[in-house]
Amino acid sequence: MNKDERHAYILEKLETDQKVLVIDLAKLLDVTPETIRRDLAELEMNEQLSRIHGGAVPFVPTHKEMVYDKKMSLHIEEKRKIAKRAAELIQDGDTIAVDVGSTTVHIADMIEYVQGLTVVTNSLSAASRFNLAIEEKRMTGQVIMLPGVTNPYQASVKGTYTVEFLRRFNFNLAFISCGGVTKEAIYDFDMDESLVSEAMIQYSQESILLTDSWKLNKKSLFEICPISNITKVICDTEKPVDWYENGYEWITAHAEVHSI
Repeated sequence: MNKDERHAYILEKLETDQKVLVIDLAKLLDVTPETIRRDLAELEMNEQLSRIHGGAVPFVPTHKEMVYDKKMSLHIEEKRKIAKRAAELIQDGDTIAVDVGSTTVHIADMIEYVQGLTVVTNSLSAASRFNLAIEEKRMTGQVIMLPGVTNPYQASVKGTYTVEFLRRFNFNLAFISCGGVTKEAIYDFDMDESLVSEAMIQYSQESILLTDSWKLNKKSLFEICPISNITKVICDTEKPVDWYENGYEWITAHAEVHSI
């Protein structure tokens, strides 16, 4: 195949599978991984796909956030694995913060036999799911919905009241989502929601970033905080080899915890 034919094949496979990997494409097209990486880089420049660690996914503009329902339909298996690993960190009697995200929302689904848990969140969907966990007796405790202005596109609340109310808490754990993450910082699409996440991190003893692999080495519009402010990162893939040490732990879902 020439370059144009490879590009057409990659885009067709991406439309069918919603994710392609460099190593698989190299074998299928009988070319080197470096050739595939150049192909993906060119297609990304033309806004035909978005590169992720080890492959690519359908194009996602870095300046614009998808509506919540659309985000929830992507990478579901990876998000649930990450959320399950996050839920395992929660202990009886904890007070936790959960921000708005299509991965953090799954933590409530993974809760099992946790007693006396207090959940504070600005996610309407997360509040509903944690309430369901109480109804199903998978946890006991309470759910506190933060005050603020509703964002119907993300099923969230945000604003000055939200950030101000967070100052009243001392969290054991804060579970944070992101729009992108690099070796220097974590990012979000919405300024007000990024300020809420930043406050959750500030008032928590430990902060855990939940991210699937397609967000690695991506920047969105607003910086939440330096990644050094995070205690742990939970992801569905290994830490990128070029990320330097910053004192946090990298947890690969369903793999051993290791320090970086």
